[in-house]
Amino acid sequence: AVIGARCPVLGVAAWSGTGKTTLLVQLLPILRGRGLRVGMVKHAHHSFEVDQPGKDSYELRKAGASPMLVVSSRRWALMVDLEAEREPALRETLDRLDQSQLDVILVEGFKHEAFPKIELHRAAVGKDLLFPNDPDVIAVATDSPLAQPTRLPVLDLNDVAAIADFVASFCGAAHDQPRS
Repeated sequence: AVIGARCPVLGVAAWSGTGKTTLLVQLLPILRGRGLRVGMVKHAHHSFEVDQPGKDSYELRKAGASPMLVVSSRRWALMVDLEAEREPALRETLDRLDQSQLDVILVEGFKHEAFPKIELHRAAVGKDLLFPNDPDVIAVATDSPLAQPTRLPVLDLNDVAAIADFVASFCGAAHDQPRS
């Protein structure tokens, strides 16, 4: 189990250009349609902005409001500027989610941390497979036969329903484990 996690956590690990976000955008509605409540953690680079210059929330945050909570009838967003120059650990990030409302947390990024991951592999990207050097990869989704044999489950990267089946099965297996 992932430290700090009170529900199953499953990563999607791949080299840039493999289509992690594209797959997740297709996968999320299928999982939601099956009744799973899915949280998402996406690692972004450096000082990304979710609101834009000229917006009131951006100007107020830049003026020194931290945290900055933006609320409407349809959504809310909390922006906190971090003082530390280091990357946060996944467990610190999980603490910010209300896990009692979730069945699974999908993670894009944090590929160097130890937690279960599905590796996405496209031969056309021309990068090495991750699973031979990452013991936390529990399945590989690929669009072509693997150049290296594995005992891991191998999924068709273009069969989103089969990947959804794997995620749902992973959630069920994780729920059957005693909570620590």
